[in-house]
Amino acid sequence: MELQLALDLVNIPEAIELVKEVEEHIDIVEIGTPVVINEGLHAVKAVKKAFPNLKVLADLKIMDAAGYEVMKASEAGADIVTILGTSEDMSIKGAVEEAKKQGKKILVDMIAVKDLAGRAKEVDAMGVDYICVHTGYDLQAVGKNSFEDLQTIKSVVKNAKTAIAGGIKLDTLPEVIKVQPDLVIVGGGITGQADKKAAAAKMQQMINQG
Repeated sequence: MELQLALDLVNIPEAIELVKEVEEHIDIVEIGTPVVINEGLHAVKAVKKAFPNLKVLADLKIMDAAGYEVMKASEAGADIVTILGTSEDMSIKGAVEEAKKQGKKILVDMIAVKDLAGRAKEVDAMGVDYICVHTGYDLQAVGKNSFEDLQTIKSVVKNAKTAIAGGIKLDTLPEVIKVQPDLVIVGGGITGQADKKAAAAKMQQMINQG
């Protein structure tokens, strides 16, 4: 089980400072969609350059022109690129094909997918690397989470690794670990804490004990 730190509300210098605090306790650093929108793929390049030993995920949430966008993210140094589960099959297949060519990985974000089990089965058959259940900010605000969704995809996914994102904090992490995802994605559960290093260290310890 790996731990991914999601960075959403920072600029490039802030991102680098934040990762410095927690780098020994995380496996993957995510350049979140708001950061990509504000800073462009320069953010991916800068973080990969600063932390060559960490994997970097570019959260592009690709919907179309997937091959091209995966190529651009790969050129910037991304190890993993995200595409939406709601996008066309042709787009997901195009993303997988380009990622294989570049030696990179594809994570499918299942945000807003209505038939989770059905779609997870379909994208799993397309050769993606990760399938991620995700409760976004807007649904977190009304008290939703993805814990049951994780069990749903775990029961049907045969090839890809499973991941979970959205509102995971220290007190809810044990519930997540019970379901044994391959990747746990945490944003504010680390970045919103006074002592980020301690929060990341504790989460890493809990995940490793799994």
